[in-house]
Amino acid sequence: MIIILVRTLILYIFVLISVRIMGKGELSEMQPFELVVTLMIAELASLPMEDTKLPLINGVIAIFTILFVQITISFINLKSEKARGFICGKPSILINKGVINEKELMRLRINMNDLIEQLRTKDYPVIKDVEYAILETSGDLSIIPKPNKRPPTVEDINASPVYEGLPTSLIIDGKINFGNLTYLNLDESWLKNILKQNNISTIEEVFFCSIDENNDVFVQKKLSKGDI
Repeated sequence: MIIILVRTLILYIFVLISVRIMGKGELSEMQPFELVVTLMIAELASLPMEDTKLPLINGVIAIFTILFVQITISFINLKSEKARGFICGKPSILINKGVINEKELMRLRINMNDLIEQLRTKDYPVIKDVEYAILETSGDLSIIPKPNKRPPTVEDINASPVYEGLPTSLIIDGKINFGNLTYLNLDESWLKNILKQNNISTIEEVFFCSIDENNDVFVQKKLSKGDI
């Protein structure tokens, strides 16, 4: 029992390190070959966990080999556009200048119902509003609407944009982030005064509180037991 526990912990740490070495991009993009690598690492790690007769080093070497191949392929993709096109494939244009590309849909075995569903999830239920629909190599659908259907920008309406910056969390689930308070040159008494202005008497009542670079404070109370 203890042997299985130790082997599992060792393999878990090694797999975690391997995933971190692959980088955040691997988790966000998930190209086809990256999905294969992820599945293989999971399988290679599970075998030594289940069978204690298998040497632990076998699983470690196998995972290390997959990691090395993955990093090598990623480096090749970074340096060669042709290799990237061969390994990852190329984006497919499903709607081109407002016209549905039937041949591409047939080649990818995508029916119109699937395309319409994907357009709806992107908030474009009407096909005639779409200028381009591109199926990326990661499987995500990118949509470029027609000019008259694009949301206006501050530049379009000749307005001066207000810089908001990133909000800084002050309270999360009833606990003060004293590090952020110190960084902003604020203190607990100031924070409690803000809460009183929002009819909140204690820190424990707050689910989330943040402040942006314009000093606008957002406060949300926890749900009461009766609301849960």
